[in-house]
Amino acid sequence: MRIFRRLRRKLPKKHEIQNTPSLSMLKGFWSRSELWAMNRNSLPMGISIGIFCAFLPMPFEMVVAAFLAVAFGGNVIFAISFVWISNPFTWVPLYTPCYWIGTKILRIEPISLTSMSSLRINSELGYHYAALWIGCVFVGLIIGFLSFITLKIIWRRQVQHEWSLRKRSRLSRREKKAAGENQL
Repeated sequence: MRIFRRLRRKLPKKHEIQNTPSLSMLKGFWSRSELWAMNRNSLPMGISIGIFCAFLPMPFEMVVAAFLAVAFGGNVIFAISFVWISNPFTWVPLYTPCYWIGTKILRIEPISLTSMSSLRINSELGYHYAALWIGCVFVGLIIGFLSFITLKIIWRRQVQHEWSLRKRSRLSRREKKAAGENQL
């Protein structure tokens, strides 16, 4: 895929990251080549791991994404970069539906911003925090899985398209060659 070829040139190389002094303690983890490869297996896995981790309502999601990418053989760079879907500008539109889904799963009444009081929040905070987490994990798993399947389908169609272009090119070269031989 052309976009990934362009990205491959711009992304840091495996040896550059391995030689970074702050990451030297993780050198053994980074030695597997599939963690850096842009192929039909590691790239969709890395992106879907990053999307899943973007939905986790916690700090340091990038660390979790890196470890999950190592554990499942996903592309580490894409796993870490797709975590940035979650940022201060997207927290409300990202986590509000997740919280609502979590309250429906746990069958509790969601807190409205107008009816909040410190007493109510302190006594029921655990339930609502659990609702946020359950909703985020649920939505993250679903969207991560759908992105994995979608990327696999897109990758396959792109490969099929490139093969058909090669086939057409070979046929046209054969026809030109045959036409040139017939003229002699």
